[in-house]
Amino acid sequence: MKNWIIRKIKKEDNQAVASLIRSVFDEMEIPKVGTAYEDPYLDFMFEEYSKPNSAYFVVEKDGEIVGCAGVGPLENGDTEICELQKMYFLPKTRGLGIGTKMMEKCLDQGKEFGFEKCYIETMPFMHAAQKLYKKSGFEYLDAPLGSTGHSSCPVWMLKVL
Repeated sequence: MKNWIIRKIKKEDNQAVASLIRSVFDEMEIPKVGTAYEDPYLDFMFEEYSKPNSAYFVVEKDGEIVGCAGVGPLENGDTEICELQKMYFLPKTRGLGIGTKMMEKCLDQGKEFGFEKCYIETMPFMHAAQKLYKKSGFEYLDAPLGSTGHSSCPVWMLKVL
């Protein structure tokens, strides 16, 4: 993790974060409809995560944003449940343990906000992500929680914090 910094998003990070997320969608051929790609605030992540009980973090290396993830209340869900949101990393950062560190940061923040559980949605072909979620204590659900608008994400998981 030398030269890697995990920090809260700043307003000036918005463009780099949106670009990173879109590039991962293109690289992995993730559907753009019914996913985070369509979220209206994708270009305004700093503002979106300045809301109560929300936080968004970036991974920076040598001045470049190379990963990101956040936590916030589950949309139209139980008030004790937060959602791990928009966790994406550039290919050069994967497999280095950074995802684990980012996951810990987000889950700790969720606990600090007072949430009791954390929810996540993902794609079936994102095996490395699911492996990380399982390692972190997430368990599969049979149906989605809340209403995130991400109808193209058919894998749902939950963890007790």
